Amino acid sequence: MTIGCLFGTFDPPHKGHVAIASAVRTLAMLDEVWLVVTPVNPFKQGKVISTDGERLHMTALAVRGHEGLRASDVEMGLAQPNYTVDTLEEMRRRFPEHTFSLIMGSDNLAGLHRWKGPDEILAHHRVLVYPRPGVDLHRQQAIYTDHPQVQWVEAPLMDFSSTRIRNMVREKQDISALVPISVRDHILTKGLYAG
Repeated sequence: MTIGCLFGTFDPPHKGHVAIASAVRTLAMLDEVWLVVTPVNPFKQGKVISTDGERLHMTALAVRGHEGLRASDVEMGLAQPNYTVDTLEEMRRRFPEHTFSLIMGSDNLAGLHRWKGPDEILAHHRVLVYPRPGVDLHRQQAIYTDHPQVQWVEAPLMDFSSTRIRNMVREKQDISALVPISVRDHILTKGLYAG
């Protein structure tokens, strides 16, 4: 199968994540998109996040009923911090029958040169890039013009933020428009982000 990998902390997963995953799956003709829950993002070390189990459970709730989308715990149990290049290598080893593409926003592509092993990622995987607010796509396209494996996907422009959602919960604001109802109910039942 052809699998798109959307990595994230997903604390919490929101409607933007689901919309992007669904759109990229359709537009890039992928069999599935896996929302890979990252235990420790190297760029977010030192930040307090919900437990791996909570975030994986919320991500599974968020994609329930969406064809071809699933939550993945593939990074859990790997050496930390988690580097995308290492996880993708592990996925190629563990699932040799699948072909994996990396899904990322144009904001992340702008910093790809600072990642561990960007050339290795580009050598082994298609990189599917969706637009993000405030990023000059023409500049990014010019930089990666010689990389045929970097492909631009006209997914919807989403301006959702997990940080904003956590702040709204803390301030007792309604988050129903931003997260799936099942995720909202889980957050409220468990008292997540309230403190």
